[in-house]
Amino acid sequence: MQDEHEPTVERLEREHGGEEIAPIRVPPDDLEPDTLRAVIESFVLREGTDYGLHETSLEDKVAQVLIQLRRGEAQITFDPATESVNVVVTRAIGGSGRP
Repeated sequence: MQDEHEPTVERLEREHGGEEIAPIRVPPDDLEPDTLRAVIESFVLREGTDYGLHETSLEDKVAQVLIQLRRGEAQITFDPATESVNVVVTRAIGGSGRP
């Protein structure tokens, strides 16, 4: 049974008049360490994530992404329309990521 207070796509669309809702930036420090690691692992394990000619361990990939998040070179976003989480390169979303 779904909680009536849980934000669903349909509820978000009703609350915003059916308008498209932009993805929400999620600061890495707002996530529990295990959740942050799971988000990063999900990102680096996706097919098509390229780290060059040399094999890179999962630990190294996670560490690289975490450094990029801390530097503001990448961001975690939540898309309410698809209820999905993603890691995006900051310049790909039009900014430096720094306040």
